[in-house]
Amino acid sequence: MDLKRFLPFRKRPARVAVIRLQGAIGISRPGSAGLSDASLAPLIERAFAKGKPAAVALLINSPGGSPVQSALIASRIRRLADEKQIPVHAFVEDVAASGGYWLACAADDIWTDHTSIVGSIGVISSGFGLDQFIDKHGIERRVHTAGGSKSFMDPFRPEKPEDIARLEHLLEDMHSSFKSYVTERRGPRLAQTRDLFTGDVWTGRQAMVEDTGLIDGIAHAVPKLKALYGDKVQLLPFRQKKPLFKRFGAALGSQIASHATGQMMDVAEERALWARYGL
Repeated sequence: MDLKRFLPFRKRPARVAVIRLQGAIGISRPGSAGLSDASLAPLIERAFAKGKPAAVALLINSPGGSPVQSALIASRIRRLADEKQIPVHAFVEDVAASGGYWLACAADDIWTDHTSIVGSIGVISSGFGLDQFIDKHGIERRVHTAGGSKSFMDPFRPEKPEDIARLEHLLEDMHSSFKSYVTERRGPRLAQTRDLFTGDVWTGRQAMVEDTGLIDGIAHAVPKLKALYGDKVQLLPFRQKKPLFKRFGAALGSQIASHATGQMMDVAEERALWARYGL
């Protein structure tokens, strides 16, 4: 029996809670593994409470997604960090872009690999116009609304200039919120002589060489946490459970039918997000 752990006043190794944030943000349908505040809340709360951690580390690999969910998740992390006076460190793997970078900014410092991709501080809205398709096939679109804006950006009707202007106004407001959060969190570290909010992206090496201020350095999680908290630091992993269907590889009968469409949409949406960064 190891009696050392029972000795009074013996200094224990520091504990660091490690939260993995992997995937697109905001895809939270049943059976999905996307990141959302509702799905992450219990995990984040436990990470800040269990074992009185000396710090919390975020392992981020996300191409972004919902601005709202990005803001909610980041706000939860900051609230707990401030309440419990626990430092937070972000480590970017392949990518922390758009909403993924929003999450990274919830940390006190951001570390990347040389080839990680960061940035994309912008907002995008994409979709399809199917009005010519249904016209070609003799399909008539019938829409009845109470309220002039209820058919806003209907993909089965030609785009209207006033709808485009309204959408651009909404996107600009979201972009403004994103810029304000990054500016608030990164403060004077951000380069003051260039526009970092165009939606452009950088590798970790470029972000450092060009002195953007978007990151604090090149480092991997384990060696950096050992450097900060000692070689014997204990890393306590926290990650989302895989959806039931992914854990068991299949579903039966009506379960397959009820989730098939939603899962296909999730896959297509997430693949499109990753594809922007060549992943």
